[in-house]
Amino acid sequence: MLIDPHIHMVSRTTDDYQALALHCIRLVTEPSFRPGFDRNSVAGFKDYFEQLTVAEPARAAKFGIRHYSWICLNPEEAANLELAREVMALLPEYLDRPTVLGIGEIGLNRNTRNELKVLEWQVELAAQRNELVLVHTPHLEDKLKGTRLIMEVIRNESGLDRGRVLIDHAEEHTIEEIKDAGFWAGITIYPGSKCSPARAVDMLETSGCERVWVDSAADWGVSDPLAVIKAAEEMRRRGFDPETIAGVVYRNPVTFLSQSPSFHMSC
Repeated sequence: MLIDPHIHMVSRTTDDYQALALHCIRLVTEPSFRPGFDRNSVAGFKDYFEQLTVAEPARAAKFGIRHYSWICLNPEEAANLELAREVMALLPEYLDRPTVLGIGEIGLNRNTRNELKVLEWQVELAAQRNELVLVHTPHLEDKLKGTRLIMEVIRNESGLDRGRVLIDHAEEHTIEEIKDAGFWAGITIYPGSKCSPARAVDMLETSGCERVWVDSAADWGVSDPLAVIKAAEEMRRRGFDPETIAGVVYRNPVTFLSQSPSFHMSC
């Protein structure tokens, strides 16, 4: 059995759920993200959070898949601080839903001042509520700077345990800094802006398989909901033993996610 701990199923078809089930992915977690357009009202966010916490778990269950979500204001939608404050007021209601694991995916996209402000607000909320945190790091040339800014914000919040924070979309130049700072790291298999399965396994070979997971972040863009399986197959091809492979694609996500009282691995 495998887990995809970061995938955006609201933008995927039922065929994708069938494919996940056929390939033994029995559990997914879905962070809040931008749907490809700007939501300009609180009502839009409320509808989206309802979809994540009510509609999507029911859809997944039809295929024998357990669906969890993360609730937040995604950094790509942090430009309007007035709207951001209104959305922040919604978060506690949805963070209390039974299938919600924590706050995510928060972070930075273009490393702007408003993104940093919204990140600070959500990190403070996570500390106040003792929530798990899933972090988005910027793409391509902004990644190292953004990752360091994110880690600085989290370090400045003394009430947040770094072992309860996973910083996702790590690459060769950030993964060791993330883990050395005491955080968990995520490696995303996504064409174009993130890693191929081969690059992901290169990183596992050089940086180790502890405190790391792999995910697809499959969404409305060109992406692959079976990317976790392809990374596991690349590990097998290179001679990783079955226990190590199972650690990366199953036990590591379970260990991290089990820190949330909402998480139950019963499927």
